[in-house]
Amino acid sequence: MDTKVRHHLGELKAPPSWRTIDFVSDLHLQATSTQTFSAFLHYLSHTLADAVVILGDLFEVWIGDDCLDDSNSFESECATALKAFTASRAIYFMHGNRDFLVGARFSNATHVGLLADPCVLTFAEQNWLLSHGDAMCLADTDYMAFRALVHSPQWQAEFLAKSLAERLGIANGIRKKSQTRKQSMLSWADIDPAMACEWLHLAHADTLIHGHTHRPAVHALYGAGCCHHRVVLSDWDASANPARVQVLRLTFDGLTRVNL
Repeated sequence: MDTKVRHHLGELKAPPSWRTIDFVSDLHLQATSTQTFSAFLHYLSHTLADAVVILGDLFEVWIGDDCLDDSNSFESECATALKAFTASRAIYFMHGNRDFLVGARFSNATHVGLLADPCVLTFAEQNWLLSHGDAMCLADTDYMAFRALVHSPQWQAEFLAKSLAERLGIANGIRKKSQTRKQSMLSWADIDPAMACEWLHLAHADTLIHGHTHRPAVHALYGAGCCHHRVVLSDWDASANPARVQVLRLTFDGLTRVNL
């Protein structure tokens, strides 16, 4: 196991009072995604889960916590909704490949807890390994090189020193290149099974829960004489036909998918 992964392996221990935990990822919220945002607000106001865990890409893009300076911005509207939910229940957020710049100011403003990637959730006397998933797509070497660049402190410091307008322009350019690249690829890189097994072994867990790939499924993983599983979350798109608005729900009875 890479020492960096070992160092950053997070922990989330569910309090005894928790009976239900919901997982979501890849909502890609933005000002134009009105139907998906409305679906998310409806979900937050109706779910009976004790905690909601967002495994990355809640936002289509996040160019810095200072976007909250504008109280009328879409980002501020999202922050207000999250803060209202955390007044009575817990929300945790893990960075995705689109919103890796979410920081302490966002967390303080919303009371949303930030999770390391990967993170071990202890619930119902079991360990569950949580990740956004992009760090395990080793076969996509171009993306892995880009990921290493934008996660470096130097790149982030230089990017955040620019104006909001400059940052938004850069982010939109990156998104366009990413979309063009995906359209030209014959297949997308998936999670590396060996790495997933290695992470599960380190976490003393049998099940990996992740997003990123937008391919909801359950996969068997074989390694070190054991059979593990990885459960992939669905992305959200309330405007699609049929709509994709789904949570993965964990209770003492196990995992179930719930279409909202």
